[in-house]
Amino acid sequence: MSEWTLGEVLDTLAAAVPDRVMTVCGDRRATFAETASNTRRFANFLADRGFGAHTSRPLLHRWECGQDRVALIMRNDRYTDAMLGCLKARTVPVNVNHYYTVREIRDLLDYVRPRIVVYHRAFGDKVAGVVAGMDVDLLVSVDDGSGVNELAESVSYDDCVARGDPDRVIATDPDDLVMICTGGTTGRPKGVLWRQSDMYVSAMSGGDHESPESLHELARATGQVWLAASPLLHAAGTWTALAGALSGQTVVLYDDREKFDARRALSTAERERVTMMTIVGDAFAGPLVDEMRTGAYDLSSLMAIGTGGAATNPEHKRALIGMLPHVTIVEGYGSSETGGMGFGRSTRDAQIETFALMRGGAAVSADRTRFLAPGDTEIGWAARIGRVPLGYFADREATERTFPVIDGVRMAIPGDRATVEPDGSLRLLGRDSLVVNTGGEKVFVEEVEGILRAHRGIRDALVVGRASERWGQEVVALVCARELTAPTETEMREACRNLLAGYKVPKQFIFVDAIARLGNGKPDYRWAAERVAAGIVTEIGG
Repeated sequence: MSEWTLGEVLDTLAAAVPDRVMTVCGDRRATFAETASNTRRFANFLADRGFGAHTSRPLLHRWECGQDRVALIMRNDRYTDAMLGCLKARTVPVNVNHYYTVREIRDLLDYVRPRIVVYHRAFGDKVAGVVAGMDVDLLVSVDDGSGVNELAESVSYDDCVARGDPDRVIATDPDDLVMICTGGTTGRPKGVLWRQSDMYVSAMSGGDHESPESLHELARATGQVWLAASPLLHAAGTWTALAGALSGQTVVLYDDREKFDARRALSTAERERVTMMTIVGDAFAGPLVDEMRTGAYDLSSLMAIGTGGAATNPEHKRALIGMLPHVTIVEGYGSSETGGMGFGRSTRDAQIETFALMRGGAAVSADRTRFLAPGDTEIGWAARIGRVPLGYFADREATERTFPVIDGVRMAIPGDRATVEPDGSLRLLGRDSLVVNTGGEKVFVEEVEGILRAHRGIRDALVVGRASERWGQEVVALVCARELTAPTETEMREACRNLLAGYKVPKQFIFVDAIARLGNGKPDYRWAAERVAAGIVTEIGG
């Protein structure tokens, strides 16, 4: 078995297909050879200034990092280049959500403690406010066409590349780390520490290739075009882009200098003859469906739409398949703590509601003492064994809780409740941190959201808990209705009662103009809880 670092994979592919386009973003197109060279130069620029690895992995605890961290406050353009260059320098790239406020970014960087910040120039004012007083040794600005000048103390990314040694190859190690900051849906983000080799296998569909020749063969056998519509500042987007690029595909990165526009995404898919498009749930699926109903696009090359990271409305799936009957909808399940764990394929002939487990995917009992067998009715925890992260940066307690050892096997248990169907597939019930305990009964909010989102008159919905003197907590739904087919509260309640136990039916429905979502398309439950707390508190129904 031969473990690989991501930089080694890139360089090996570049040797096999040097002139193939690796990434497209807006007007920028870069071949595998160009990307391999530029990332090597950037790595050498960093290494020549003393950045890299300082403590070897065997001397560290699972929650410790002996390499310099690099905060990436970037849009999609040049993101993969900067990330791969950092990895080649044996530094640790860290994704930072540029939608965060200065306070939120500063809080995250105080935790991560980066020595380098790479940023798109449009974020210059925000970066200046963040790094004031911090021990940051290098600022690297990336020209984004915004016309904003770089901060005075910055070095431009292009200058770093131009000044880096074009020939020296830094010896990297499969133990070298990548840090993935979680989305912070319900709390402050945590930094998940992945060995590069494990991430390549578990999150990017890579393998332990026995020789460079096997990668050369893979590159020559591929060459499709993937469109990564989701932002790379979150794990799902990064992993999709690198899974494609590091298997030899051409990856079109959505130009996210402006918010997601379905017309531009579909036009891009048409122009580039895209074979697969990846999105994040309803935040992308809804606008795509609406646009396809009004516009005409030649998407005959498109064979699959991958969606993950957030729920996808069954109505949206049916609409996409109805308009693109030749396309398969692939729903993925995974997390920053597991990589890809399972998938479900829906076609014109069948829509799937469970996930076929990938290698290493499993479920364990509620008390975390045993693995669940197919058909076991117990509600347990989704889990992954094998190539899993080491732990959470600087957090021993959370590391030992989320990445425990069961029967001598180290695993990741990210906090999703699940059961195992008789056929061995995983039925996902929802995030344990989002469970509402009402009158002693547990309600998984995602189950209720699924019922509401499937209603033809509802565009989107979120469900949260609210304090109740009678029940301890009660279920409340925020609903974004379709303009022409908006349901009444009675209709929504009946739709829930027909499919759910009475205690799961929301006590109140609050209509909103739109459901707030994070930059990665995931629902913003903190916003929802604040909205419910500020809303009408009179209970409707019983």
